[in-house]
Amino acid sequence: MTFHSPFEQFEIIPIIPISIGGLNISFTNSSLFMMIVVVFITSIYISSLYDAKLIPTEWQSMVELSYLFILSLIKEQIGHVGYKYLPIIFTTFIFLLSCNLLGMIPYTFTVTSHIIVTFGLALSIFIGIQIIAGMHHGLHFFSFFLPQGAPLALSPFLVLIEIISYVFRVFSLAIRLFANMMSGHTLLKILAGFSWTMLSVGGALYIVSIVPLIIIFALTGLEISIAFLQAYVFTILICIYLNDSIHLH
Repeated sequence: MTFHSPFEQFEIIPIIPISIGGLNISFTNSSLFMMIVVVFITSIYISSLYDAKLIPTEWQSMVELSYLFILSLIKEQIGHVGYKYLPIIFTTFIFLLSCNLLGMIPYTFTVTSHIIVTFGLALSIFIGIQIIAGMHHGLHFFSFFLPQGAPLALSPFLVLIEIISYVFRVFSLAIRLFANMMSGHTLLKILAGFSWTMLSVGGALYIVSIVPLIIIFALTGLEISIAFLQAYVFTILICIYLNDSIHLH
């Protein structure tokens, strides 16, 4: 009987090995599935809106609802000034949601289960937010790290704490998404392996094996909900951080 580690599903496999000057830039299964997600999203939105009608079709309605959902989120968290950032916020949400849902399909790869992907995305957005803050406030943005009414004697400690807390936003964004997706998929794989082992043994365990199968079905529904929730949480936190950089809250 062959046993497979539940972590094998997260292994990054080079498809087209590429190395330049000792730097490994191979095209991997992670790259492949990110490309699949981008092509899928682009195809869906172009085909749905290419011949848009006054009475929308099912696909057109879905696309418009997703657009209005993010638009209302921006209005609630940032205000009208945040509408100019709709493209990047909308793209981030749809990309993360599609990656999360694609990873639920058997024999696919969950891109967002790797910390390097989520951290790279979080860091890129964080840097962009700092640029926006600098454009709006200049050096006055540094007042964000000193709470109003704070004693002057405590200001060095408060500023240090605020800066550390502010920088750790990148890690919280990245780790939250990565940890939730990885833990959920690992649990499903462990239960699936446990059920298969019981089926292989036979006897009374053959009947009992239906229990982990039922749990797997229930957890799959939960994982689909988490896939949407984590994309939503990632997006709403971006809106909150962007609101802080614009309004210095």
